[in-house]
Amino acid sequence: MLSARRRIAIRLLPFLFLLYLLNYVDRVNVSFAALRMSADLHFSDRVYGLGAGVFFLTYVLFEIPGAILVERWSARKWIARIMITWGLVTTFTAFIHSASQFYAARLLLGAAEASFYPGVMIYIARWFRLEDRARAIAVFYAAIPAGMFVGSSAASWLLGINWLNLSGWRWLFIMEGVPAILIGFVTLFFLTDHPSQAEWLTVSERDWIASEMAAERAAQKKNRNFTFWEACHDSRILLIMAGYFFFQLAGVASSFWLPTFLKRLSGLPPASVSKLLMIPAIPGVIVLLANAWHSDRAGERKWHTVIPVACAGFVYLSAVPAHSRLTLAFLFFTLAISFNLASVPGIWAMPTAILSGAGGAAALGLISSVSQAGAFIGPYLVGYLNERSHSILPSIAAIGSSYLGAAFIFCFVRVQTRTAQDRCPRPGHITCESPTISAGARNIVFSLLCSQYALRCIPAISGRTDFSLCVQARSAKRQTCDCGRINACSSTGRGQAPH
Repeated sequence: MLSARRRIAIRLLPFLFLLYLLNYVDRVNVSFAALRMSADLHFSDRVYGLGAGVFFLTYVLFEIPGAILVERWSARKWIARIMITWGLVTTFTAFIHSASQFYAARLLLGAAEASFYPGVMIYIARWFRLEDRARAIAVFYAAIPAGMFVGSSAASWLLGINWLNLSGWRWLFIMEGVPAILIGFVTLFFLTDHPSQAEWLTVSERDWIASEMAAERAAQKKNRNFTFWEACHDSRILLIMAGYFFFQLAGVASSFWLPTFLKRLSGLPPASVSKLLMIPAIPGVIVLLANAWHSDRAGERKWHTVIPVACAGFVYLSAVPAHSRLTLAFLFFTLAISFNLASVPGIWAMPTAILSGAGGAAALGLISSVSQAGAFIGPYLVGYLNERSHSILPSIAAIGSSYLGAAFIFCFVRVQTRTAQDRCPRPGHITCESPTISAGARNIVFSLLCSQYALRCIPAISGRTDFSLCVQARSAKRQTCDCGRINACSSTGRGQAPH
């Protein structure tokens, strides 16, 4: 039902976009603050890198329990709690004076933000059907380039001020923490946990989306009802987990260190570097939305993930020989950011197509948790390499190599996310397809085919009780039938068992 899909998207996606924008700005504001904070507090690269990374230790610790709470308790209440507590911790970070206080603030922030991302992924999976999900995730994830623009703009202004004897980097934390607290309280009243509770939908729209999501969950359970431990042993989940580990290692390291890279390559003041980093947000949004749209239209996830991740690796490595030419190096960094953003909807659409229920929620939390281990290692590794080599070039090469490692691993993920509509034949054809899906999912495909295309679908049972679909458009002018177990398709579209 188009009206329900449109109403859900208009109500939920802008608000989820705002939540993630605030989350991203609060998470990476330390990268801009470090342009002055490290000098004021006498932090070395290794101290800053460790402080940036320890955030993910507590993030990992509370990730899985938080994801389970979202599934079993309330996404609305848990997301609101996350926002209020992370806003408070971010505000208090403005008053640190030592490395130990910096580490403590980052650890507390990690605990506060834990399970936000998988929680929102679970929430999106409750409201958006599989064929709409990558686009919904893309709109949500577009908050990252928007956050880059907002964060860079705020930093370029705030880093140059000194109000009430507080340095600009301290005001950066205060100004970006308070909005999260306020929006957290709004979240309690704005979000709705389940479609069946949505009073802002009409009765028919509410019933339609509830039945659609129930059918999708039933199909997943028929295909395989994963427990947490079964998901942990599934090769597809393990590959996604490993690939996302290296992806996060590279992506988070880049997020926390890119302002420093540009400052050292260019020699520009912090405010100018912040303004320069507003530029990648524009192509980032375009590439992100375009790749997600094409992924949904094609019904394909893996290669819409592998190709941009590999491209991010290649352009990051290309920045090493181009480091002496600022314009070219900045172009490569901009392309790397765009490719990074383009790959994320596909990464998260793959596991949500496989998993469901509380076990699936825990497995999503595990994927996110393991990836955050890479997010911890990445910033610290860059700080270590910078101090050891007295150059940023080995760090840039390490980030590019990590992207390529992620792309290589994702190549081996075997997941089919093509929708029922994508499986439908072109008008004018009869297609007999021997399906590889379960009976429950097969019946759902059957009904969707008929309702979407006004086709006449008749099941046929072969000698071995293999189930096949024979589908014919009303205006069929030619027929094809390639079922191994079906030897005829009549002009009415009826499959006949072999005699």
